[in-house]
Amino acid sequence: MANSDRKRVVITGLGAITPLGNTPDEYWQGLTTGRSGVGPITAFDPQHHTCKIAAEVKGFDPLAYMDRKDAKRMDRFAQFAVSASKQALADAQFDITDLNAEQVGVMIGTGVGGLRVMEEQQEVYLNRGPSRCSPFMVPMMIANMAAGLTAIHLGAKGPNSCAVTACAAGSNAIGDAFRLVQQGYAQAMICGGTEAAVTPLSVAGFASARALTSRNDDPLHASRPFDRDRDGFVIGEGCGILLLEELEHARSRGAKIYGEMVGYGMTCDAYHMTAPVPGGEGAARCIQLAMKDANLTPDQVSYINAHGTSTPANDPTETQAIKTALGDQAYKVAISSTKSMTGHLLGGSGGIEAVAATLTMVHDQVPPTMNLENPDEGCDLDYVPNQARALTVDVVLSNSFGFGGHNVTLAFRKYKP
Repeated sequence: MANSDRKRVVITGLGAITPLGNTPDEYWQGLTTGRSGVGPITAFDPQHHTCKIAAEVKGFDPLAYMDRKDAKRMDRFAQFAVSASKQALADAQFDITDLNAEQVGVMIGTGVGGLRVMEEQQEVYLNRGPSRCSPFMVPMMIANMAAGLTAIHLGAKGPNSCAVTACAAGSNAIGDAFRLVQQGYAQAMICGGTEAAVTPLSVAGFASARALTSRNDDPLHASRPFDRDRDGFVIGEGCGILLLEELEHARSRGAKIYGEMVGYGMTCDAYHMTAPVPGGEGAARCIQLAMKDANLTPDQVSYINAHGTSTPANDPTETQAIKTALGDQAYKVAISSTKSMTGHLLGGSGGIEAVAATLTMVHDQVPPTMNLENPDEGCDLDYVPNQARALTVDVVLSNSFGFGGHNVTLAFRKYKP
């Protein structure tokens, strides 16, 4: 599609259920004050696990957003998605009616879907037999159900899908939704990522893959992206949702506009199941494609919300990718990893990080990378260490990279009529 035929896409609503708070405002306050959402695991007894900490969502009550019957028939990852989506629509003052329902769609990504229900039902199967498994097990655990149930609860009859690209899933879902609005297939899209994988089997599996931190005695400082002493990521949970809307539609109803989405890049490393390609070639191309899609030059980029997982492999590789993509400008752009406070939400990370990217433009304030005390010699860029920074932010890039070699970069711009 020619650039002249593309519709402008703006952000008109935000929703967030996170380890730092269960609204966008609470989440943003946590980010900018450098508060950690990491602590001892409470969802199960981690006594026999090597990793005993996580970034859990606290104080979430699904009954604030749905009735008890519906809540019991949803895995936690879907509860998060429906709740955050309702927040975003309320924030945007957007009503889905019989007149517009077919023009409103849902794209919500997840990495592992309803793992909690799957594990619980496996126990039922082993201990009580196959006849005692829940008839709701399959619809509760399948990954697409966050998007499906959100559409059911909100009455959105437009395009509906679910990206399942590991830790890139939330960003893929937002990018795919962006394309649909941009090309005229929908007037509005509810999009983002959700995850609730703080479960015994998930934590055991990631720990066995040597992906998780073992800093159990110091949870507040366990997630330390770009730091020399990082030893793995902290698993987190939650959901971040954007309401993307075609500009003229948003203006016609007098909507407030947080910012504009302007670019989407995605590539594959085609290299390894879990490790990034050395040198970050795939991630660099991804960043460049997003900038090209948005018609941006490196000197226009104000801030990058990094994937920044706090793993030995990711952080120097992403650093090199940014250098390759931005050239000398890489040393002049502010970069931070909000995972230093939220942990890594897997497929939900792109969702909450897109919310953070949006609020960074709104407030002209960059969240810090916490716990960056001894920078790795391979990580020599400006990671906004340990304290938020006031900065005029016109353009933001948000990176998400997933197992399987999936790379996604989203580009956002401060809205200008």
